Formats: sequence, C-alpha cells, structure tokens
Amino acid sequence: MIPLFNKLVIVGVGLIGGSFALALKRAGLVKHIVGVGRDQANLQTALKLNVIDSIAGEDDPANYGDADCVFIATPVGQMGPVMRAMAPHLPPHTLITDGGSTKQDVVALAEANLGERIARFVPGHPIAGAEKSGVEAAFADLYVGKKTVLTATSRTASEALLQAQAAWEACGARVFKMSPAEHDAIFAAVSHLPHLLAFALVDEIAAKPHAATLFDFAASGFRDSTRIAGGHPEMWRDILIANRAAVLTELDAYTAHLATLRAALVNADADTLNAAFTRARDARAAWLTRIEAGAAGPGA
Repeated sequence: MIPLFNKLVIVGVGLIGGSFALALKRAGLVKHIVGVGRDQANLQTALKLNVIDSIAGEDDPANYGDADCVFIATPVGQMGPVMRAMAPHLPPHTLITDGGSTKQDVVALAEANLGERIARFVPGHPIAGAEKSGVEAAFADLYVGKKTVLTATSRTASEALLQAQAAWEACGARVFKMSPAEHDAIFAAVSHLPHLLAFALVDEIAAKPHAATLFDFAASGFRDSTRIAGGHPEMWRDILIANRAAVLTELDAYTAHLATLRAALVNADADTLNAAFTRARDARAAWLTRIEAGAAGPGA
C-alpha cells in the first residue's frame, strides 16, 4: 500500500493526536511520525508506546521542511504560535489540519499566521474523546464510526480537502462538511454548554462546607451527569473562551428555561414540570434511536 504521508508531524501528542497517529499507522498510510510538544515526558512516553517514531524540538525548523502533513492537536489557545513557527518552513505540498473543537477562531489564526500556505489548511474537528487525556489514553480505534467535521473555507484547495477527508476516513471516521460558523453554533449547544454546566455543578458542590459528605452519597445519576467534568481544564477553558459568543447565546437560552422550571417549582406546578420532563425524555430517546440506527444527519 502506498503511504498517504511519508512524514506526518503531530503537534500535541495526546489522546487526539496520538490516536490519529495510531490509526494511520495501522492503516499503513504513514511511514514516519514525528512528535512535537511542550511536555518532553509525554513525548518520551509516546515514543516508548510506538505512537510516534521520533521527537523533534518545538522550535526546530527541521520538523516541517519535508512534512507531508502537520496535524495540530494542541488546545486551540496554543495554535497561533504553532502556525506562526511552522509557516516559513512548510513545503508547498504540506497538508495542514487540526483537531480543535472550535473553528471560526482557528480559521482566523490560520489566516493571520499561515500566509500563502492557507490554501493547504483544512480545519477539522473529530467528534471523539474519552474521559482521560494524554498519549497513554490514545488508541487506534478512537475514530472508528465517529463523525469528523471538516470546515473548509473559500481559500481551501479542493485537493487538500480531499486529502484530509481520505486521512480521516482511513482512521475509520465518517466525514461531514460544514462552514466554520455552522460548526461553532452547533457545538456551542451540544458540547460546549454541557461541559460548562458539568464543570459548574461539580465546582458548586465542591465549594460547599460539607462537600465530602455530599460526594460520599453521590451515585450513578451524579456520576453520569458530570462525567465530562473530568475533561482537560486548559483545553475546555480555551474552547469556551474561543466560542464564547455562541456559548453565551445558548447559556442565555438555558438560563431562561431554568427560570421557567424554577417558577414551576416555586408554584408546585406539576403540569409544567411534567411536560418539560416528558419532552426531554422523548427527545433523548429519539436521539439515541438515531445514533443506534447510524443516521448520517445533516451536512454529510
């Protein structure tokens, strides 16, 4: 099998970057993978686990001179300096993509820092994750059957988009395409707001003087509703700040709905509560049915 990439550079070898590397290795589509990052201990672990084949210095121009693809898997707040450092050293053919959970801000960073290489940039977001982060959590099957969104802009070369799509499909992902703005509005509602709420709930409980007692008696309901509060704090801080306009729109709508439910509680309005809970239960059941049926959804 002819490799898709002779040299792949992963900037940020954690769960997302490491799993991308392992999936392409298993598919036989990459010859050599270079790991780049701030955490040298993590990179040594990645090398020991055969996730990457070599380690390069974060500011070493040799990282990029013969790279066929650079995958930026850092928190979105770190992507600007990474793009700025690599841009002068990238050959014309290098595909550049990312795994950030927000897209309008990443596109803006690319436009500000990549110069003429912007045509080879394909913004991406794999809709996959796990409770644990770091390269030790990476595994080749992370993307199998999962959605990956590509948000090409008017400046993205069609050949680069096709190459990025081929790479993600080789990882087992189902590729969807939409605009950066559409992406950010959707994920503000179904990902970013839920993470904010989960972090807020755990933080509010933890701040109580009898928090230890409360946690001692918390069971599966609390565990399931707060599972995503186990995410990477720096990463989610950057995501929420980057997409704050869309998140604030969703947060305001959620706050208004909570106010309605609060009023129903104050007034012991069983009908309003029952109607809201029934709608929520039915909507969730329909969503799970679609997932189990493998529904493609819009934007395929």
